Amino acid sequence: MIQFKKVTKVYPLNSDYTIALENITFNIKKGEFVSIVGQSGAGKTTLLRLILKEEEPTDGLIIVDGQNLKEIKFKELPYYRRKIGVVFQDYKLLPDKTAYENIVFAMEAAGKTDEEIKRDVPEILDLIGLTHRAHHFPSQLSGGEKQRVAIGRALANCPNVLIADEPTGNLDPLHTWDIVRLLHKINEMGTTVILATHDREIINTIGKRVITLDKGRLIRDEERGKYVV
Repeated sequence: MIQFKKVTKVYPLNSDYTIALENITFNIKKGEFVSIVGQSGAGKTTLLRLILKEEEPTDGLIIVDGQNLKEIKFKELPYYRRKIGVVFQDYKLLPDKTAYENIVFAMEAAGKTDEEIKRDVPEILDLIGLTHRAHHFPSQLSGGEKQRVAIGRALANCPNVLIADEPTGNLDPLHTWDIVRLLHKINEMGTTVILATHDREIINTIGKRVITLDKGRLIRDEERGKYVV
């Protein structure tokens, strides 16, 4: 599903440079739940941006779903990115649209028909447990509910991969575990889930594969790992 082969990412810094990722190699299989962990500056965000082709590697090869990312042309990027749902720490919801309308907007942007939208949005709202809050605006929702809407929007186009970048960073413990359970549910339905977090308790409770980064290097890759940095 996702392959990194000796991937390095270097950023220029004045007259010098900084290494964000160095010689990273790993494979993520279809349907896996993988946590990417590491302290601030470890390279988690850079790794995710490379998967989304928001950044280009300085060296190495990245293959997603059999496709070499170097070969994707600029005009093909929107179609590639529709295969990947993304959830952020700060939700990024449209404040003037309801939960229902935020999900609809994502589907409209991808060219879905009115019939598809009418059929799929209620199913997504049911999956994320927000049918009863469908017509509430983000300002009327709790942090956990906002993140559920964000996940629903990320699922709007049936992605092969769901990337969750620090999705519980702004949530209290109760809502944090609600989101973790929802991500597990989505994974059990067949979607590959990549969770980037620095929350030690989440990682050590999940019991799934953990890839640990430290200062741009992959220092640990365990099938049932823990956060031990």
